[in-house]
Amino acid sequence: MSQGLTLHVVGAGIAGLAAALEAAARGHAVTLHEATGFAGGRARALPDGGDNGTHVLLGANTAALDFLERIGARHRWIEPEPGSLPVYDLATGRLRQVALDPRRWRDPARRPPGMTWPGFLAVLRAGLPWQGGTVAEAFARHPVLLRGFVAPLVLAALNTDPAEAGVAWLGPVLRRLARPGAGRLLVARDGLGPDLVQPALAALGRQGVRLQLGHRLRGIERQGGRATALVFGDGAVPLDRRTAAILALPPWEAARLLPGLAVPAQHAPILNLHFAHATGGPPRFLGLLGGAAQWVLLRPGAVSVTISAAGGQASDALVPVVWSEIRRVALAAGLPGPWPETPPPCRLVREQRATPLHGVERAGPPRLRPLRHLALAGDWMAPGLPATLEAAVRTGRRAGQAFG
Repeated sequence: MSQGLTLHVVGAGIAGLAAALEAAARGHAVTLHEATGFAGGRARALPDGGDNGTHVLLGANTAALDFLERIGARHRWIEPEPGSLPVYDLATGRLRQVALDPRRWRDPARRPPGMTWPGFLAVLRAGLPWQGGTVAEAFARHPVLLRGFVAPLVLAALNTDPAEAGVAWLGPVLRRLARPGAGRLLVARDGLGPDLVQPALAALGRQGVRLQLGHRLRGIERQGGRATALVFGDGAVPLDRRTAAILALPPWEAARLLPGLAVPAQHAPILNLHFAHATGGPPRFLGLLGGAAQWVLLRPGAVSVTISAAGGQASDALVPVVWSEIRRVALAAGLPGPWPETPPPCRLVREQRATPLHGVERAGPPRLRPLRHLALAGDWMAPGLPATLEAAVRTGRRAGQAFG
């Protein structure tokens, strides 16, 4: 296929936004279809303007940062904890600074707990390609390091408990963290809406991309090895040598449309709690050990926490428990603002299928182009990477390049 095609991108999550931007930049006429009434997918802003969850980028996420540059939003993602991450241990009451950059581990004050020389060798081994077994097994002889550094990293990057997470999924994360500047931690200054989704839609508008919200793809007609039409509720769009499509959808939707497609079968949830609280001061990001929550993000007017691999946790009974943990770390870190014992109003947001389960069994993704005139994108489609914003952007960009 040559330049100047008509391309239909189905799904306005991050992969779809990246695919549409790449395709439009290559001279294609792009229409972006989204079944819901909003863009962003699982990294979206809610109707009231808040985020569905806490989404963080690292310096290692080069494709995602390049995407932010291209949409003019890179300056809106800030580094709330330069140099090291404050981590509060609820069991010991100790607040320590933990560097994500291995070059800073020469300083004992910034070294992860349990990062002895044997522990460092265990990290190096886990970073080698083709490792088998679970993360918990790989670090069984280093329980302090597992609890204080490896497990939080695994929960953040893989959204899978270390007892289930395959060490082969952790390896690419560790190898990327070894690069200079890879450990810089970045958050959206004001939220995903103003700092990601809206700039992306504005950039697509400047490229002439047409956006159709509330436009669900009901089916795909196919003949032999070709996709011949996209079937929407208001009619069919023929596909041919001049018109092609990109499915940038979660795996269960891709499987619905393409029966027999090999997709991840198991998924893991993420639970986020958003407290209405006038914190004052600049955005902050802190880690928690030994509690229900793992990460605390503070912005003026709100405090959000993340519970990865949340399982069955979604009860309102969590609210006072999590608020107590927030209060303890806030007081220990001397964060501005009153921190009363009574929890402020809280909203629970649960993404039931936030990511695939990154277990020991690791099948590769399906082909980029399972049918003629059709390509696939999505965070689950990145070879060798866990399902993250970085993976979504990389696969979107790859799909946007698939037709020349």
